Amino acid sequence: MSEQTRTETTGQTGLKATLQAHLTEAMRSKDRVRAGTLRMALTSITNEEVAGKEHRELSEEEVLRVVTKEGKKRREAAEAYRQARRPELAEAEEAELAVLEEYLPAQLSDEDLETLVREAVAESGASDMRGMGQVMKVLQPRIAGRAEGGRVAAIVKRALAG
Repeated sequence: MSEQTRTETTGQTGLKATLQAHLTEAMRSKDRVRAGTLRMALTSITNEEVAGKEHRELSEEEVLRVVTKEGKKRREAAEAYRQARRPELAEAEEAELAVLEEYLPAQLSDEDLETLVREAVAESGASDMRGMGQVMKVLQPRIAGRAEGGRVAAIVKRALAG
């Protein structure tokens, strides 16, 4: 089924529809890692849609946030498996992470992130750690899934401390 036909029959566009189309392709080509990873990501999206009092369709930004969170889980699990000297399990998590990263925006380099942080600090007028929340509020929309929160927070702390 073509992408256009798929969106006409399901009414969906965007990242979720792309994930569903790629899941079908992965199943047809018997790519177990890709199929399993995409299935888990779509399950997480569905779980988020039915969480709360009533079912709702997630926006593109919310779908991206779910996929980002799934990627973060894989990264943390791989790190934990490496520390536990279980390289085979770490490699499995990293393979899943590689699949998810194909659907995420390119990550910001440290230099680009530092530039955005400096601009946000100047814009918010923060001069010490008490202004971190203000800086993060300015920064978050500009970063939008292109850098992990912990990494961003560390750079903001460094900028405000010195």
